[in-house]
Amino acid sequence: MRRYLRDAPSSLTARARRFVAIHGVWLDVPAVGDRRKQWETNGIPSEVVDQAESHQHRWGGLVLPPSFTYDGGPRMLCADVPQWENDFTEPGWWFEAGPQRTALPYSFVVGPDGSFGIAMDSWVPLHTRIEGWVESLALAQSAEQIAQTVTKLSGDAVADLDLSGLRPVPETAGGVDMWWRGSASLIAIYNGEAELFGRPDYRVARVYSGNIDLEWL
Repeated sequence: MRRYLRDAPSSLTARARRFVAIHGVWLDVPAVGDRRKQWETNGIPSEVVDQAESHQHRWGGLVLPPSFTYDGGPRMLCADVPQWENDFTEPGWWFEAGPQRTALPYSFVVGPDGSFGIAMDSWVPLHTRIEGWVESLALAQSAEQIAQTVTKLSGDAVADLDLSGLRPVPETAGGVDMWWRGSASLIAIYNGEAELFGRPDYRVARVYSGNIDLEWL
């Protein structure tokens, strides 16, 4: 695939735009518009095609460093054919947000409301919009470099975390995954696989302590 230069979407924070500019690579991907007629002929509503086209226009071809969870996350952001899912809690149209890096039992998808998450026999929204996923990657990368201490927790230890006095980090658009900040700490909680598989022991958290000031992250 051909690489090319492209600016990060303006909907991201300055931190995330810097992250994409430095660590991201844009690859050439097929335009959804080239497949619109075929998709609509196969019964996919035009507004759903519009949503996939918007995703492709804003994010298509973006390759980012792997995340600390979900086996690295999508290998590349790229819209695939929308699929009607009748067995989810709220039936609707979903499309793949990008292919997995490794063999996983679930897919990374965008839901009818624009949420980004993982899906198998059910659907779990990790972030209420895909910007939240990119912001989460950017924040994790900065925090790993700056924090004096990084502590990884799992299972019951995550449920026992004291979040009193902490505030959500709004730009990460938390779904089941959330970021919290305090005066000298930053906590990322990843509940996606625990929710999807019904396994509380799959909860994971990363606690960043010391030198934590969002102004400098």
